Amino acid sequence: MQYWLFKSEPDAFSIDDLAAMPDQTEHWDGIRNYQARNFLRDEVKQGDQVFLSFQL
Repeated sequence: MQYWLFKSEPDAFSIDDLAAMPDQTEHWDGIRNYQARNFLRDEVKQGDQVFLSFQL
């Protein structure tokens, strides 16, 4: 199991948006950084633990 730290800008996707989602889950899209995209695509696996930080 891996541990990951993700962040989101509140105007793009906020903690309130996440709370409103069914089962408090949502797909992750709109990644502009290619290295970050590749980590999500190739390294993050189901069952990994993720801490999501919302910038203020």
